Amino acid sequence: MNRGAAEGRVGVTNQRQRPPRRGQGELEGLVLSALREADGPQTAGSVQERLGGGLAYTTVITILTRLLAKGVVARERAGRSFVWTPVSDHAGLAAHKMRKLLDGESDREAVLASFVTSLEPGDERLLRELLGRAKAEGEN
Repeated sequence: MNRGAAEGRVGVTNQRQRPPRRGQGELEGLVLSALREADGPQTAGSVQERLGGGLAYTTVITILTRLLAKGVVARERAGRSFVWTPVSDHAGLAAHKMRKLLDGESDREAVLASFVTSLEPGDERLLRELLGRAKAEGEN
């Protein structure tokens, strides 16, 4: 009989506990926040430092590349590296996500109708006001 079984520890292994998985988009949000809080364009290494070094450099590069593909950040060559800047603020990013979700749906009218009917009265008023302003600007 093995020693673990003799001591009543059948099936117990000496594995390290993994940290809990982050939510979808959480790392992208952290990287984007680090870029927004910076004074000007940042290298991937400086973003990694701003995040406390908890992420591998390659992970930061991967996240920045994904954000670039989504049109959320821009990059510019600086020597042998790139510097990265956010393209929009939090509101712009949220609007981009909403638009992307809407573009992925076949019945846009149903999605928009469901969205509008789920709004709080104050948000519905604000949306109507914003649509009215956008229409007036388009007529000018």
